[in-house]
Amino acid sequence: MTSPVLSFALPPRLEASEPAEARGLTRDAVRMLVSRRADARLVHTTFSLLPTFLEPGDLVVVNTSGTLAAAVGGSAQGGVPVVVHFSSELGPGLWVVEPRQPGAHGTGPWWVSAHPPTRIAFGTDASLELLEPYRRSRRLWTASVRTPVPVRRWLALHGEPIRYSYVERPWPLSYYQNVYVTEPGSAEMPSAGRPFTAEMVTRLVAKGVAVTPVVLHTGVASLGAGEHPYPERVKVPPATADRVNLARRTGGRVVAVGTTVVRALESAWDAKEDALRPLDGWTDVVITPERGVQVVDGLLTGWHEPEASHLLMLEAIAGVSLLERSYEAALTEGYLWHEFGDVHLILV
Repeated sequence: MTSPVLSFALPPRLEASEPAEARGLTRDAVRMLVSRRADARLVHTTFSLLPTFLEPGDLVVVNTSGTLAAAVGGSAQGGVPVVVHFSSELGPGLWVVEPRQPGAHGTGPWWVSAHPPTRIAFGTDASLELLEPYRRSRRLWTASVRTPVPVRRWLALHGEPIRYSYVERPWPLSYYQNVYVTEPGSAEMPSAGRPFTAEMVTRLVAKGVAVTPVVLHTGVASLGAGEHPYPERVKVPPATADRVNLARRTGGRVVAVGTTVVRALESAWDAKEDALRPLDGWTDVVITPERGVQVVDGLLTGWHEPEASHLLMLEAIAGVSLLERSYEAALTEGYLWHEFGDVHLILV
């Protein structure tokens, strides 16, 4: 996989440590940088003005996957504390997980210092056994999970949202849910959609901008350096495929809300038919500048960490020059990063 084009220093002050609501803002009041590829313009605004940048006939595609309480504390032999991030369900009782070491400032990957323990207990009635590294990963494992009730129900009772060190205190799961979720399944929040409110959806529809769903259940997002995105569960409904094809035929733009939506749509693209097809399965598609994009004309996304693999997708949509200028502007103007931060709208 090509190395991401952007490498930069992210100052800690730009890492959003709490949701907008805790900063005295509504969800839709976060800042938004609009990058236009057609004329290379950058516009500084707020998400509440999103409808002014879209036109009747455009189609906004959202990911309706809900966030799981996917982090659970357990212990290994001898009482060694372990935090397990449940990433993706492979089948009944079989999961991809990431065991992490608790520390003074959150948790860290176990592979930094040692091999993780093979058996982890969660109280007296639940446990897991690490079987083998997942797809040769250094930090992700395939695990056999034993719980007294189905795992997702057990997570709802015993888990909490995955939280990294830049988020200084726990927040309820509701802060990690988008307003339009329909089914739980994501290890981490598909956070590009966090600024949406019910009122925003209404305003878009009133302007003639359609909104349609896909489902992509995201795994843990803390990809290591050079680590490829791995397979994720995806569903593109027939009605969404029809709406995307109609928008493309009639000159409307297809705007993805989040990198997960881009991955879902591009996975359902049928090059021979020059059309989007329904999809219900798994995707291992990786979007790079060399591959390019066939379906989307725009992307609403958060701000990604230096050298993150998602930057390859952004480069495929925005181009190198515009992407570099956008990130330089975001750093200079103090935009906030991560799931509770500000957003970036790229329009082709």
